[in-house]
Amino acid sequence: MPRIRHDPVASRHTPVASRHTPVASTEARLLPSGGAIDAHRHDDHQIAYAARGVVGITTDAGSWVAPGDRALWIPAGTVHAHQAHGELELHLVGLPADNPLGLDRPTVLAVGPLLRELIVAYTRTPDQDTPERARLRAVLLDQLRASPQSPLHLPPPATPLLRALCALLEADPADGRTLAELGRAVGASDRTLSRLFRADLGMTFPQWRTQLRLHHALVLLAEGLPVTTVAHRCGWASASAFIDVYRRAFGHTPGGRAPR
Repeated sequence: MPRIRHDPVASRHTPVASRHTPVASTEARLLPSGGAIDAHRHDDHQIAYAARGVVGITTDAGSWVAPGDRALWIPAGTVHAHQAHGELELHLVGLPADNPLGLDRPTVLAVGPLLRELIVAYTRTPDQDTPERARLRAVLLDQLRASPQSPLHLPPPATPLLRALCALLEADPADGRTLAELGRAVGASDRTLSRLFRADLGMTFPQWRTQLRLHHALVLLAEGLPVTTVAHRCGWASASAFIDVYRRAFGHTPGGRAPR
């Protein structure tokens, strides 16, 4: 069983050491806000879902976050650590290594009301082995296969210039400097940095900054901060601007429910 620890400021960097837990557990557990499960890997795939709070995972390929209308697919063999943002009711579903979803990298999946109830019901009695449970698992897999993917991945920069620039914005997501202004701070032109964002991270600078701000916003919302405060701390000019971006990313307003 991976070790659970309390870490108020969870690192975005993948821990060097990890443990091997062959079987991916199917269970429900509670983690305090700021709690974490140390880096580990297992031979099965796993779904991580937050019925309350926000769950994040960190790997060497970056970080992902999932609020209550999203779940995280973690492929077999992936070294990953979990972070709890807000009081976390975490539901974990171990899945066979034959890759029933056909996904080879961590992925955020949309969770509607039916899928939510299936995950909660399946993790409520993890030790049962009955025909009813087998049917429940089959429906759960069908719903997971049909779930739309969400672009909530924050990839890590590999080049020193981007690492320096991204560190500035991770420390203060509300930093509103342009790419040219940030370039002067790290000693590079905006043209060079723009090219590096596309080549290194596979997205433009504005796309990366929006992803970063959404990650921070989800964490702050899970901690119970008001929408206006979250908007200000994450760099949006107004609460309405933040709400508009949030709605486009998640299909509903902050604090609202996903459409049924």
